[in-house]
Order: sequence, then C-alpha cells, then structure tokens
Amino acid sequence: MQKLFLTFHNCAVRLACITGVLVLTPIITTAADSPSPRSKPQDAKPNILFILADDLGYGDVGCYNAESKVATPNLDRLASKGMRFTDAHAPSTVCTPSRYSLLTGRMAFRIPYRGVFEGVGGPCLIKEDQLTLPQLLRNQGYATAMTGKWHVGLSFFDKAGHRITEGGVAGVKLIDYTRAIPDAPIHRGFDQFYGTACCPATDHLYAFINGDRIPVPPTRMLDKSKLPKHPYAFDNRAGMIAPDYNLEELDMVFLKKSREFLEQHAKSHPEKPFFLLHSMDAVHLPSFAAKQFQGTTKAGPHGDFIHELDYIVGEMMKSIERLGMANNTVVMVSSDNGPEVETVIHMRADYGHDGARPWRGFKRDQWEGGHRVPFIVRWPGKVAAGSTNDQTVCLTDVMATCAALSGAVLPDNVAEDSIDLSPLLLGKTDGAGTRPYTLHQTISLALAIRKGPWKYLDHTGSGGNNYNDADLKPFALPDTAPDAPGQLYNLETDPGEKMNLYFKHPEIVKELKTLLDQTKASGRSRLNYPSNKQ
Repeated sequence: MQKLFLTFHNCAVRLACITGVLVLTPIITTAADSPSPRSKPQDAKPNILFILADDLGYGDVGCYNAESKVATPNLDRLASKGMRFTDAHAPSTVCTPSRYSLLTGRMAFRIPYRGVFEGVGGPCLIKEDQLTLPQLLRNQGYATAMTGKWHVGLSFFDKAGHRITEGGVAGVKLIDYTRAIPDAPIHRGFDQFYGTACCPATDHLYAFINGDRIPVPPTRMLDKSKLPKHPYAFDNRAGMIAPDYNLEELDMVFLKKSREFLEQHAKSHPEKPFFLLHSMDAVHLPSFAAKQFQGTTKAGPHGDFIHELDYIVGEMMKSIERLGMANNTVVMVSSDNGPEVETVIHMRADYGHDGARPWRGFKRDQWEGGHRVPFIVRWPGKVAAGSTNDQTVCLTDVMATCAALSGAVLPDNVAEDSIDLSPLLLGKTDGAGTRPYTLHQTISLALAIRKGPWKYLDHTGSGGNNYNDADLKPFALPDTAPDAPGQLYNLETDPGEKMNLYFKHPEIVKELKTLLDQTKASGRSRLNYPSNKQ
C-alpha cells in the first residue's frame, strides 16, 4: 500500500499498511519545531505530564537498547528532544510500593508495606493528612488529574457499611456500589480521577472508577474463553467484570480520558498550570494490545503491546502540541519496575528481544533488571535536546523536582527520600541535584543501597524471584561468595553483577551497611532538613 502523509494541527500522521492492518503512527512535531502562539510565557509555572508505564523494561525502548526488536519511534523522538537518564530506578521492584513512593517521595519500606494489592485491597497506603505530589502541586495553583492504574490501595464497603477485608472474587461480590470510596485519588490530591483500583487487565475487580465511585458496576464473571490465546495471555485473574470493560481496549480508554482532560483544561483554564499523571496498563501481562495494534510488529503480542504504548506516548504529545501547551510542559516518561519474568523469558526465546538488557534480573529482583528503568524528560528551551545523564536517580525524586519547578518549598517532614533533580535537568554541573546515595527495595522488603559505582545488597539471593524454579534456573549465575550474608558489586567494572566482592572489600561493605542502617533509623535519605544543617 502506498504511504500517505496527512498533516493537521502542526502534526504529521503516517498511514501505513503492516501485515494487512492499518496503523496510525504519529510523527511528533515538537514545540521547538513549531512554536504555538497559544504557548504560555516562559516564566510561567510549567505544566507537568508524567506518563507511567507498567513493567516496561530498560531494554524495551529503542533509545536504550539498539538490539530491541520493537520500534519505539515516539519514545525515541522524545529522548532526542530531551534528556535520557541511563541510571534511573523505580523505588521498588513491584508496582504498589513504587507508586506509593512516586506519589509521596517516600520509600514504602518505611510504612512498612510489602507485596501488592489485589481486588478490594486497602485501605489506601497514603494517609489522609500526608502531603502527596498532586496535593503539593494543587497548593501551587495546579489543576491535577490522574488517568489509569492507581494500585495504592482503596477502601470498599459492603451494604452494612463495613470495610471489606476479604480478598479475591469473594470480596468483590460484597461491594456496595452506592457507597463512595473515601480514600480514592480525588481524596489524595487529584481533582479528577478515571481509572482502576489495581492492575487493569489482571485483577478481580474489572470496572472503571470515576472520581470515588464505580458508575458501571460488574455484572458477571470474566469469561476468559473470549480472550486472546498466546504465551503472553496469562496473569488475568478470575473476577467480576462490568459491561463497559474491554480488556483489549483499556489503554485506548485511558488515552481518551486524558485527552478529554487536556481539551477541557485548555478550553476552561488556559491560564492555569496542570499536572496529569497518565498511568498505563501497558505493558503489564496479559499482553492484550488493542485491536488496531494486534499483529503490527514482528515481535508477537507483547511487541504489539509495546507498540501501542509507544503510539499512546505519541498521541499524548500530539495533544499538547495541538493545544499549544508543549512549550511550557515538562513531560516525563518512566516505568514502575523492570520487565516481568515470563515476558522476558518468552521474548528472548521467541523473538530475540530482551526487555531487561543489559542487566541481570527481572521484576521483583534486587539486581538491576528489577528496578533500573527508562526515564525520559522533555522541556523545550530548558532541558537540552538529545542530552544524556548518567547520574543515579530514583522516581522518589519526582516530588522534590516538581516542588522546585512549581516554586513550592517542601516541608521537612515529607518526601523523606526525594532529591530535587531540576539542576540536572537544567544542565548545571556544580553537583546540585546529585544523589549522595540511593535506596532500593524488593517485594519482600529486602533492601539495598547504591553509592557511586558500589551497590550493597543487605541480603542473599535476588530478594524477589526464586531461581530454583524450573523457568529461572537457566538464568541463575554462580554464587562467587556463597558464605557471604550480603552482596557487593562494582557496577562500573561489573554491570552484570556477576562477582560478589563482599569479602574482598569489607571496608566498603561496612561503610554501606552503616549508611543503610542509619538511613533506616533516621526515617529519611533527604539531607536538607534542620538536623543536618550546620
């Protein structure tokens, strides 16, 4: 089929025929390329758009992995127009604690909380009086909205008004849908929310939440016989599903809702800055790409899902361009943890694609593959186009960074593990924005600490996955210090974490173990608070 190029609203869209399926792949025209007359003055508080992928690995994105078998032109384009962080980390190796930490700037082991929520799991991990990232920005005059996966816990009630504590399908069947959810995102700093309680295509409650209500309740059990059948189609649990809930179109619904927020904001409050958290289903298993993306890559169903994620990033960029918002919008894209075990194993075997490349480990593991993630930031005229930053950063840092961008001053008793990265974004080289050290945690609350090239794991093994399982045994590496109670790696000389130097550098083990214990005891790793001031 001959390629057609259509131009509208300063954007180009390529219409191509790929394996007989029509696919719209946006070619993003940036604000730097085509300034909009409706853009805000450069000294105005910037809009902030954070796109959070689910289980997107470091090696899933083309600009991070030259050997990727899935094209990601929109993410690559975003990186070419902004800053690509090569040493960025999710706060945890699984979703619930990572999302808590993104929203609060605080590591979740401090609560403490281990594991992830399912079904009607709750209550919300964020306390009512705890300052959140959206509330911080709302206090600065921002309109705040969230679309997609919440997964930080919610309270549901039965007809007697009791909070439901029973798990699984049984708990979902007890929900009284006439009752509001008192700890929904709109009660934790967001003006608007449209999304799901937990993993959108995985969990026991398959229904959309609008604000603090479920307007269309589930009416029947999920019929899996009508879902796609392929090696990436598992991990959707038995559950109750609403009539308007299509597991293959979830991210397209979220895209529509985020666009509606942007459109309405531009129409009603063009003078007001906004914060939008677009929290995707992609690319969490099951890999159910929308119909228009199925069969569009040569990397199977999960490749198609990555393609859909990339398309949505492009569509979001097109929206802010068309609405004249791009010049003064900070766009951040990242993931809540590393890629899923089964996804990586199958993709390696079936398509030669490695979502964890070049790191050891997977989602749940303390090794780099479990928490090192893509992190791309674009801000025209502020963040240097095509720049790369190799400083160690963490998604807990988003809160302090947004505080600085919005002119807010963080109170000393919040965002305890958040460092302001704005000096790095603005290209300053005086050491500001540099983390003295970084904390890591796993699903089991196993802890690690990173300082410079040194990484100390305060435990044996992965801290997450069991490498005695048949599927993981082929990926187990020899233990070079089997008697050591912990692990020490030099990521500069050993990025694959193959050589445990615990006994070879006891002085570094002692330093990092002491620093980790002090950080746990103090309740914080953010240093700019009164007790540390001279």
